[in-house]
Amino acid sequence: MKTVKFALAGLVLAFSATAFAADWAPGSTDWSKLPEIKATKLGLYLTPQQAYDMKKKEGKGVALFDVRTRAEAMYVGMATDVDALVPFVEHQEIMTDWDDKRTMYKLEPNQDFVPEIERRLKELGLGKDAPVILVCRSGDRSSKAADRLQAAGYTKVYSVTEGFEGDRASDGAKKGQRVVNGWKNIDLPWSYKLDKAKMYFAR
Repeated sequence: MKTVKFALAGLVLAFSATAFAADWAPGSTDWSKLPEIKATKLGLYLTPQQAYDMKKKEGKGVALFDVRTRAEAMYVGMATDVDALVPFVEHQEIMTDWDDKRTMYKLEPNQDFVPEIERRLKELGLGKDAPVILVCRSGDRSSKAADRLQAAGYTKVYSVTEGFEGDRASDGAKKGQRVVNGWKNIDLPWSYKLDKAKMYFAR
């Protein structure tokens, strides 16, 4: 258990040291040019549009999980086609610690991540060989979450490289804002109204 905890902590540190990936244009599919922070060991990637199309075509034959925090889903909204919210990392219940590098409250590994993915997949009648699509804010966390699932024996884990909100603009009037790409920015279906059955509750 300690080994897993330390490994997850390492992933959080890697996530907290991320740089802008604003050069990744909307709809890009030249995965050989994918920023390292978005790369996964399985090398399976989708644009938001591809993820949406796959989910629509395959239905319950493919699982689509949002791996952002509960606060992000609540305040930023969530893709309507997501099967469940399963946070890869989470804020502390009482947010008392600060991350100076990311200028936000600290995130911690969600120890329940893999068990919750397994539980949700069972509800869908799917196993470790089923296609699993992960979406986070901008493709950084979903890549780390995909690696975590790969280490747990999952074989078809796709990361949505642009995420839900997309990357930050590196210049211009909207510099620093997440307007470059992403699920929201290409107007795929999403809502602020959340379905309790899809939400994550610590067990």
